[in-house]
Amino acid sequence: MSQVLRFLLDGEVLELRDIEPTTTVLDWLRYHRSRTGSKEGCAEGDCGACTVVVAELSAAGVVAYRAVNACILFLPMLHEKALLTVESLGGDHPVQKAMVELHGSQCGFCTPGIVMSLYARSLGGAGTVEADAKDVLAGNLCRCTGYGPILEAACATPFAALDETLADRLRAMQSDDPLDLPGWIAPKTVDQLAQVLVERPQARIIAGATDVGLWVTKQHRSLPDIVYIGDVSDLSDMSETAEGLTLGAGVRYSDAHAALTRLHPSLGELVRRIGAVQVRNSGTIGGNIANGSPIGDMPPALIALGASVTLRRGDVRRTIPLEDFFIAYGRQDRQPGEFVESVFIPRPTGLYRVVKLSKRFDSDISAVCGAFHVTIANGVVTAARVAFGGMAGTPKRTMACEAALAGQPWSQATLEAAALALRQDYQPLSDVRGSSEYRLTSAANLVRKLWFDGVSVLDVRPVHA
Repeated sequence: MSQVLRFLLDGEVLELRDIEPTTTVLDWLRYHRSRTGSKEGCAEGDCGACTVVVAELSAAGVVAYRAVNACILFLPMLHEKALLTVESLGGDHPVQKAMVELHGSQCGFCTPGIVMSLYARSLGGAGTVEADAKDVLAGNLCRCTGYGPILEAACATPFAALDETLADRLRAMQSDDPLDLPGWIAPKTVDQLAQVLVERPQARIIAGATDVGLWVTKQHRSLPDIVYIGDVSDLSDMSETAEGLTLGAGVRYSDAHAALTRLHPSLGELVRRIGAVQVRNSGTIGGNIANGSPIGDMPPALIALGASVTLRRGDVRRTIPLEDFFIAYGRQDRQPGEFVESVFIPRPTGLYRVVKLSKRFDSDISAVCGAFHVTIANGVVTAARVAFGGMAGTPKRTMACEAALAGQPWSQATLEAAALALRQDYQPLSDVRGSSEYRLTSAANLVRKLWFDGVSVLDVRPVHA
């Protein structure tokens, strides 16, 4: 076990002891290192003003760069990694020059975060390869300049030369010893994780902290016993077969994006709209499943495909349908000391669509997320799985809607009957994201929209006489 938190900051190896494990990287930078360039705008990973870049060794031994939100990144999550802030760029980096010369900055509050997002893009960072500049900047808000000049600066930014020595410096810091601080332990293997959780069954498991981070910054909760799984290499495994895709519980959204897109474009588009690049660079699909959120976007998409989840406690594993994992609001079928190890996603056959409705198109929580997997043979629906998020206390299948589809002719009349049947499946709540009636009406319209397969709301244009 290592009792010392060790990471690189601008090439300097820092060693920290006696830290509060839920100290955010943003607070540490501002109040302990006087690096005030990174700003706090929202304290929930939504505005991007606090964006920094974290570099780490990939499984292949090369340096991988990630733009992340420092406001919900806990300091021990930097162990054996490198941290780069806007101060690291020195003020004359091409990204900074482009922002100035093309008038991409006015008040400057959001500018450091924008610069760091573009800097990560220039390094080929996770979630940015071949990505449109608008997608890269979807998690960075600006209320002064407007996005035109910022996008011009993004397009003018050249790709940067990589630090050839960083891999060697990171490699020199690596160890097989888990980081063990008061209130924080970070196993390195899945077997170590299983043993730790048997010994600490009530510990709080953290992966990307994109949800739990807000418990600290917004709810001011104390988290006395944390098990961090972000350093468990086994949980980052992915494997693709003819049958489908298996993801370890620690696979980040940005790392899974390409594989999910290959599985089906609808999954890839869904992931593109989950949070922003910074959130997808930290958040994990396993974490999204394990926290049981009724508005998590991935569970309904996976339930419609008949996904299964493998749970582990000690040396004992069990695999259950994902839909059975969610029992009720705030309750999942997970015993003390048990953790999500992996999820298997079958390859879609037939018609498969996922549609997310939210107030903002990018970087917003769903009001309704619907997933549809329908098999049609000889003009008749032979199988149907439909699931929604945001409609109940858990992600949930639509048994009445599915019954209205199965065995029926594939027709508008059948879809109309299935749409009306949704009122038997759900009695959604009203909240700030949408009223109960809005959710029911929207969900029914998504069922009806299946008849117009391939037509997106983004394709609709006004018709002029």
